[in-house]
Amino acid sequence: MFEPTVKRARDHGLDVRAYVSMCFGDPWEGEVPVAQVVEVGKRLFDLGASQLSIGDTIGVGTAGHVTALLAAFNDAGLPNESLAMHFHDTYGQALSNAVAALRCGVTTFDASAGGLGGCPYAKSATGNLATEDLVWLLTGLGIAHGVDLGALVETSVWMAGELGRPSPSAVVRALADSSP
Repeated sequence: MFEPTVKRARDHGLDVRAYVSMCFGDPWEGEVPVAQVVEVGKRLFDLGASQLSIGDTIGVGTAGHVTALLAAFNDAGLPNESLAMHFHDTYGQALSNAVAALRCGVTTFDASAGGLGGCPYAKSATGNLATEDLVWLLTGLGIAHGVDLGALVETSVWMAGELGRPSPSAVVRALADSSP
């Protein structure tokens, strides 16, 4: 079912970014074999995707697992420049997983303002990697990103208020608490 969709998009000059969810574990079967993730990802590239986002949908990934998975993709002929990462922060590992991926050469990350998000399939899964936390990390590493952190934090504080719950982003909490 993906093949005609990808072909049509490519025929119209569109870029295709594919997503594979639950690459590190799923709530029903536990850990997902690295080879299985690479096989599925490679098939999407073979269909014409130009980038693949690898999802830690329930937030169970670790930096070591990220490194091993990226090495397996590289061994299969897929460079890190064609990969993106999508981390959830259930176990507080999203930022360290991003560092591991950055060290491997990945430069594209999915993140959400204020760390919003979650997984409807796993009740304990929390939100996505908070954009503010990622931006703070990138700034500290001297990596240009073009994001206005102050405006982002202001928006995330507003969203948290609208939702009636505090932001899970450490950077939002720190910067919001430090403002006059």
